[in-house]
Amino acid sequence: MNKINFKSYIFKLSCLTVGLGTVLPACKESELLNPIPETSVSADLVFSTPTRVLAQVNGMYKALKSGDFLGGRNLMLNDIRGEEFLNRLQNIFTGYDAWNHTINSGSADALSSWSAGYAAINSANLVIDGLAVNTTVVPAATSVQYVAEAKFVRALAYYSLITLYGQPYVKDAGASPGIPLRLKGQMSTTDNDLARSTVAQVYTQILQDLNDAEVGLPLTYTTAALNTTRAHRNTAIALKTRVYLTMGMNANVITEAQKIVPASAPYVAATGVANTMQPSILTIFSANYVSNESIFSLPMAALDFVSGQNSLGYNYNTNQEYSLNPAGIYGNATWPATDARKTLVKTNTNGAFLTKYQNSLFLDYIPILRYSEVLLNYAEAAAKTGNLAKGTELLTAVRKRSDASYTFPAAATATQTALVNTILVERRIEFLGEGLRSNDLLRNLLTIPAKGTSPSVTPSQTEYIFPIPNAEISSNKAL
Repeated sequence: MNKINFKSYIFKLSCLTVGLGTVLPACKESELLNPIPETSVSADLVFSTPTRVLAQVNGMYKALKSGDFLGGRNLMLNDIRGEEFLNRLQNIFTGYDAWNHTINSGSADALSSWSAGYAAINSANLVIDGLAVNTTVVPAATSVQYVAEAKFVRALAYYSLITLYGQPYVKDAGASPGIPLRLKGQMSTTDNDLARSTVAQVYTQILQDLNDAEVGLPLTYTTAALNTTRAHRNTAIALKTRVYLTMGMNANVITEAQKIVPASAPYVAATGVANTMQPSILTIFSANYVSNESIFSLPMAALDFVSGQNSLGYNYNTNQEYSLNPAGIYGNATWPATDARKTLVKTNTNGAFLTKYQNSLFLDYIPILRYSEVLLNYAEAAAKTGNLAKGTELLTAVRKRSDASYTFPAAATATQTALVNTILVERRIEFLGEGLRSNDLLRNLLTIPAKGTSPSVTPSQTEYIFPIPNAEISSNKAL
């Protein structure tokens, strides 16, 4: 029977990245292991009971919640690369290099998302592998669901990495070098060497995982909390609309969106979870984290221990590391004071600050997929395929949720170019601080605008994407 050292197993899952081979700089084995006793257990024991299997499934979601990944820093890095925030403190520990486009292979922020992302991928791979060889521990239907959840987690993690470390798919139909595709769980560093797949190959795997997940995921769970924090069928569909939009495959965006967006208002998913927009956007960020608008969110709890420097609430609100750029969307005339979303900003003598994340203990739910995004993904795809009426209809629904008195000028929706640009502006307002801005620029091959003392970056510059970290390069000889 295959034996593993349980102390070593815990350390590897906590500290190591791709192939469990690249050690995070701040991770110390002695701090993590003590006072855990030395215990040798069977690898099969991890999947020996339904309770232990469920613990592994929950562990995948916890890996996504890492402060270095979707629980904080990854979303922040994607936003501060754009033009909406000004850096106030020049603190390299809170993303200054990313904001200033001075990040390099040795930068901590080049390593953080990479390490945490591949740790999440490995946790999903281990669940898939473990269930494949332990076929009688949970009922067959439960095993199918767990594998589907693992594939959703793996797809989300790969998407989050390829959009940061890979060239945009639309640049050359994905022919550029991407990132390594690791599809088997790793318990050691013996097979760490793996070449980069192309961008297209990574997206092919993401879509395969999401298509499989859509089939295997449940339509709904028994509570609103589970419908928000675990993947269900609509979760996979919603992520596919984002993925296809990133790939420029607008007809596919429409096909997927129509599965959960009816032909006319009111927009409520007809099957599965009744996903829809809330009457007030303020509900999502304070009163009810588990409303039906929240298709997938990461619930932060005290045990998750997302430190201040990784926390969105700390960086945007409590410590005010980043103020809103008055030359960005905050000062844009198309975002008037009558818009309820402007109440999610506070001002003081230091500037204007985002308050979407306002829990004093940093226990906010982190929004990953919202129904309003599906509507705007659909709107943009409709506009780009010539259906200006549908694009305008969906755009207007999102705007009027927060500003019922607002009317788009005729010129803003009269042509395909004008409508697409208007939708992109609406996305900047709706998803401010939710980690979508960098990819919205890159997937449209737009220049990252200058802001403050930070220069602009064109699609031809190496700074347009993140570099693979040195620690990975040194441990993976196949790169």
